[in-house]
Amino acid sequence: MYECFDVSISDKVAHLQLNRPDRYNSMIPAFWSELPTIIRELDAAGSARAVVISSTGKHFCAGMDLAVFTGGGGLGGDGGVSEEGRRRGHVWMLVQHLQDSFTALEACRMPVLAAVQGGCIGGAVDMVCAADMRYCTEDAFFCVQEINIGMTADVGTLQRLPKIIPEGIARELAYTGDRLPAARAREVGLVNEVFADHEALVSGVLDVAARIARHSPLAIWGTKEMINFTRDHTVADSLRYMAGWQSGMFQPADMMEEFGAKSDQRDPEFEDLPSRPGSI
Repeated sequence: MYECFDVSISDKVAHLQLNRPDRYNSMIPAFWSELPTIIRELDAAGSARAVVISSTGKHFCAGMDLAVFTGGGGLGGDGGVSEEGRRRGHVWMLVQHLQDSFTALEACRMPVLAAVQGGCIGGAVDMVCAADMRYCTEDAFFCVQEINIGMTADVGTLQRLPKIIPEGIARELAYTGDRLPAARAREVGLVNEVFADHEALVSGVLDVAARIARHSPLAIWGTKEMINFTRDHTVADSLRYMAGWQSGMFQPADMMEEFGAKSDQRDPEFEDLPSRPGSI
């Protein structure tokens, strides 16, 4: 169904796997439409409660494929215009289109977990920085590759990475293009946990996602909304936003179900999130 992904849903956990291992899962033009389409469809339906993005083959993702910037179906044409100002306007819109493909991960109501094996390079760093959490294998490494090819990273790394790890370390990675190995990535807080191999990684991350999926999806949605808002606003603004959200979204049904399930020694059962208007 998709050129770049295999998608499955089991026990309320959606699993997206990059499926072009022979090309190191590089981001061809189709990738930039498929990823946001899949994420927005999952978000719109409201039935999945966590999303895992993993990969196949030796490397998680080699980043942007040059086909994105070439003709013959690429995204980097001239937009059908010849005047220079209009051509520059086309590039401006193109970059925002690529950015929006990853911002979809943040906008999704469900937590998104990235499982990284091998290389996570260039645009792949942009992608995983937009996820809620990151995990990797012992052989994984992260590289802000853009500086190594004479350009400024432009799809989210420079905006998100300094809010995930210490700013000085983010600057060093962005300025030097050096590889950040798995152990150091764990040390600076880029990844939550390092697993021995790919099999253990995927199993472990799916387990984390399953633990998330057992909780109230409404409470998880509110939690993600608040964390994202707080990252970009003052404490005072964030507290005020929290108060407004809670005054409308906090209802006792899910809390009572949690209490009842604990008392009955069973797993709680919650209603799915409402589908987004216009998605049915």
